[in-house]
Amino acid sequence: MKKTTFYFLFFFLSISLTYGQHTFSIVAVDPVTGEIGSAGATCISAEDGALAISDIVLGVGAIHTQSFYSPTNQNNARTRMEAGDTPEEIMQWLQDNDVSNDPSFRQYTAVTLNNGNPLSAAFTGPNCFEEFIHATGPNYSIAGNILISQDVVTDMETAFLTTEGSLAEKLMAALQGAKRPGADSRCLEFGISSASAFIRVADPSDTDSSYGNLSLDLNVWITSEVFEPIDELQILFDQSLSVEDTFAVKGVNIYPNPSKGELYIKSVVKVKEAILLNIMGQEIARFPITENLTSIDVSKYRNGVYFLTLKNDTGITTTQKVIIKK
Repeated sequence: MKKTTFYFLFFFLSISLTYGQHTFSIVAVDPVTGEIGSAGATCISAEDGALAISDIVLGVGAIHTQSFYSPTNQNNARTRMEAGDTPEEIMQWLQDNDVSNDPSFRQYTAVTLNNGNPLSAAFTGPNCFEEFIHATGPNYSIAGNILISQDVVTDMETAFLTTEGSLAEKLMAALQGAKRPGADSRCLEFGISSASAFIRVADPSDTDSSYGNLSLDLNVWITSEVFEPIDELQILFDQSLSVEDTFAVKGVNIYPNPSKGELYIKSVVKVKEAILLNIMGQEIARFPITENLTSIDVSKYRNGVYFLTLKNDTGITTTQKVIIKK
């Protein structure tokens, strides 16, 4: 694709930020594991393009406030969820207390664990940009606006319901169900579904719901070239699933995880070096490993999810997800 095409895309999508239109997304919970999930995508090319709507209240549920996104409405929704309101009550409160006194162009979704008996709700104002639709079930709520067709949301629902596996796998499948050129209709002429996408899952052990601190916290956005964000997100997601958590079996142990700034690599087998990668798979640093117990300093890196890849003498690598939380 020519650079001029990209520059036009970047300009177009940056202008879209002014309107705060966030497009298709899903919130869901797993009442068995206690996990809470949030995923979505939009034709806004920015780090927080799609991610801005994601709000997970640990141990309680998740909320998305999209279509002419307002941080005030989002904060109010979170306050109501923290106060114990049901998803239906949150929907009504947001309509009655809209920051602009006009909820007709807003779109909201919410879901709560409700002590193992999930509740969900959604609201779509009649003046959202077409096509728009929402769908709910006992443990999920899905919504979309500025869609190429309502099938974007209905296909998300089908994928979520028919996919076997963890909550994270079902959420990723839902995004893949939405993926098609112009899923967000503004991206149609560029042949992509969206320009940014995210998937986030909190488990009961998580203590910080801010971005980069959940058990699964992945986010992609178009930067220097045009690509399909949902496929890029899938690559990162697959990498996170392939991470080895049983290092002791291989004779290697990495701790503490989460780390407050220092990581120890204990090994009874030969390890040559450790490579620190960010969630985009980009190399951040390399550390030589010369002892059976080696300490590496990660204090200068910001809080978030990383991958630590270890190499031995034969070049074989093994990888573990690590969290830096200072």
